[in-house]
Amino acid sequence: MKLVFATHNKNKIREVKALMPSYIELLSLTDINCFDEIPETSSTIEGNALLKANFVKEHYGFDCFADDTGLEVQELNNEPGVYSARYAGPANDAQANMDKLLANLNNKSNRNARFKTVIVFIQSEKTEFFTGICEGTITMDKKGASGFGYDPIFQAIGFKKTFAEMTLAQKSKIGHRGKAVRLLINYLSKA
Repeated sequence: MKLVFATHNKNKIREVKALMPSYIELLSLTDINCFDEIPETSSTIEGNALLKANFVKEHYGFDCFADDTGLEVQELNNEPGVYSARYAGPANDAQANMDKLLANLNNKSNRNARFKTVIVFIQSEKTEFFTGICEGTITMDKKGASGFGYDPIFQAIGFKKTFAEMTLAQKSKIGHRGKAVRLLINYLSKA
């Protein structure tokens, strides 16, 4: 089975490929020569994942899935949320995003947060949604060199390491994207 994962993000592709069973051949947008700027104009995580999946299905005809992820920080009214990748500006700069978030949480005691990933899968005329959530807290400073995005400042509940201090396998086992991908795989195994 061939499936397109509607992303160019090498980190996301690596995470998802590690979870996929061998009978699924995972293709990225690069693999199908899609270099279009896919609009992410929705005000929700679910909406942006749907926009990306619909774009690939409509323009390239492949069965596909897309994800969108947001970090929701309780004290900041669930910011950055849908704007997580561009929180500090359009450059999609992870360091600047983390610096802005840490500054906004300066002197705040409530550091509760959660990562939320929504995967939208489109096959023929069917559209399915799969959601993975990982509850945790924002650390006081950055720790670890693995992962990407906000991983150096996110610590899942019950763990002493940030996502950036974990191996890919450890993060995928408890993380938001891993949870959503396993729901997708479970669905595919029964289809």
